[in-house]
Amino acid sequence: MRLFRSSGLIGIAEETLEFALEAARETHPNEYMGFLRAEDARRLGLDRDGDVITDVLVVPGTESNPVSATVDSNMMPNRRDAVGSIHSHPNGVLRPSTEDLNTFQSGKVHVIMGAPYGRRDWRAFDREGEPTTLDVIDVELPDPEEFFHFSQEDLDRE
Repeated sequence: MRLFRSSGLIGIAEETLEFALEAARETHPNEYMGFLRAEDARRLGLDRDGDVITDVLVVPGTESNPVSATVDSNMMPNRRDAVGSIHSHPNGVLRPSTEDLNTFQSGKVHVIMGAPYGRRDWRAFDREGEPTTLDVIDVELPDPEEFFHFSQEDLDRE
């Protein structure tokens, strides 16, 4: 099993995971789909190198049903802090399908949540679909308004 610590991703914020699990419960029996964004751990007050997943971005126009979720690829985020995806399996199966593996090619981590969407009903996978460790970290998240504020310098870095 590969660990993300060597690639800079150290975990997911507890509040972010709870948000995604609740969204999956509300979307059930259809699949839920979102993309993951990370923040530097030091900006979150942690004395560690690496990034922590802090946000789930739901792409406008995402269509879902009980067996799949489809995202308009033109609406997908193109940000350097985007680190992967998160989606639900209403059937409760916590392993990637063939279709999932085809979408795992971008990003560092892909999370699958399964019904009934409790605290232990999720697993993290790398881009090859292999299980990986993703710690849940209790950290105070930044103000959501900061996500939408950017400067010309931020755009130039992109």
